[in-house]
Amino acid sequence: QVQLVESGGGLVQPGGSLTLSCAASGRFFSVNTMAWYRRAPGKERELVAEITRGGTTNYADSVKARFTISRDNAKNAVYLQMNSLKPDDTAVYYCHLQSIYESAWGQGTQVTVSS
Repeated sequence: QVQLVESGGGLVQPGGSLTLSCAASGRFFSVNTMAWYRRAPGKERELVAEITRGGTTNYADSVKARFTISRDNAKNAVYLQMNSLKPDDTAVYYCHLQSIYESAWGQGTQVTVSS
């Protein structure tokens, strides 16, 4: 069973930066895609960015050129570097791991962009 633990959320002013981290532990298939989703107040959860084990990435249009997803396969970790943050980026951010054997979610970390 895989466990995902996120960290790095917090309060930041518009235009600021934050880096989210997610560490996977337990038993899981090494060939997987890791991703960040978010759920803003009153909205459905949406994909922010995803990255395959080989490093292929995909981003939501709303975060392209501002956010960068990366992963460290040796550490079973995924990161989300968020720059030029906007109030619309305020949400709970969730880490997700998907393989042919499992689909797991972290508990979420709050990101608030406000002056």
